[in-house]
Amino acid sequence: MERAYKKLLEEYLQFFPCVALIGPRQCGKTTLLESFMPEWKIIDLEKQSDFQLLSHDPDLFLRLNPEKIGIDEAQIFPELFPALRVAIDRDRKKTGRFIITGSSSPNLVRSISESLAGRIGIIEMSPFAFAEVSSANPCFQLCKLIAKEVPIETFVRDLKPKANIKQAHTYWLQGGFPEPWTKQNKRFRSLWMNQYLGTYIMRDILRLFPKINENRFRTFVRLLTGISGTVINYSQIARSLGVSQPTVRDYFEIIHGTFLWRNIPSYTKDSVKRIVKHPKGYFRDSGLLHFLMRISDLDTLFAHPQMGNSWEGMVIEEIIRGFHSLGEGFDYYYYRTSSGAEIDLVIEGSFGLIPVEIKSSQTVQKRQLKSLKNFIKEKQCNYGLVINNDESPRLYDENIAAIPFTHL
Repeated sequence: MERAYKKLLEEYLQFFPCVALIGPRQCGKTTLLESFMPEWKIIDLEKQSDFQLLSHDPDLFLRLNPEKIGIDEAQIFPELFPALRVAIDRDRKKTGRFIITGSSSPNLVRSISESLAGRIGIIEMSPFAFAEVSSANPCFQLCKLIAKEVPIETFVRDLKPKANIKQAHTYWLQGGFPEPWTKQNKRFRSLWMNQYLGTYIMRDILRLFPKINENRFRTFVRLLTGISGTVINYSQIARSLGVSQPTVRDYFEIIHGTFLWRNIPSYTKDSVKRIVKHPKGYFRDSGLLHFLMRISDLDTLFAHPQMGNSWEGMVIEEIIRGFHSLGEGFDYYYYRTSSGAEIDLVIEGSFGLIPVEIKSSQTVQKRQLKSLKNFIKEKQCNYGLVINNDESPRLYDENIAAIPFTHL
């Protein structure tokens, strides 16, 4: 399957001496890197022979291999980053020389920023998005239209369905990790998810944080299934785990930084109202969430009390992945007042401020749009969006458009 990130990677290679692909394990970074072979030489730092080849003398290696070098799992060898800076500065104006990939390290972006600032373009990859599995030509229609700042009528006119509702719900159930998706075997998917979690905790987390309590962190990951899509209450989680609040905050920093979980900060700008300031959070992959919840079919998912939160998280992740694949600069938030008014997602970028409500239903009642209308008026937004399971896009109001998930 063609990845939506490939065009962005090719574009970045024209602008930067080095490009970094970061994201969770098994999301397709190595496969995308290998698509540049045989023109590029690929070094996999998880292979002992490749690690020794590079780590023995990284400066000499990069002098002997000054361009078209891909380095997989770069976070394993932090000494690489200053060596890359020296190699890049030998021929500062030449672009497209190095690609590095990295996963499972909250310090990875910090290391890149400290050593390679101004020399590197960073692309955050994710598992397959629905736009990628539902079309031979992956295109995040909604994100492109938002970035172009088109009128709201254009949304309704230009968006076309990428798949049918059944395909959308199958994707929601299974998630987007490439290997289980391409094999489409229920037994394999279950085994793969179990092995993935074991490898994530045993190899990545314990290697990066050797002092962490393994059993408590496992319990923490399981506990998150019950709060995915809710406002995070650190003190309550600390009591449940029998640890301090600072430890819980460290756990959230680890799981967010290793791309398994996404913290969504609260939108608190320019508000005269009392705002809930704690972040919300979601599992980034709905399939992994459902595996942890022991949900294996759509009937069970629809009957589950967490169904709405699961759908909401999946839609939010689809939108965020879309903007990342375009290289579009943006920030994301949620909004909630102490009186209960809430917006599921607030996107902010050069295109302005866009509030987004997410519903798993096909129809939306007018009273359900009150918070959205008030936010649009208060923040003077050009328009707001409702993402749901309708059959086709439509206007709910002069500045509110309903967009089916199948059209994203």
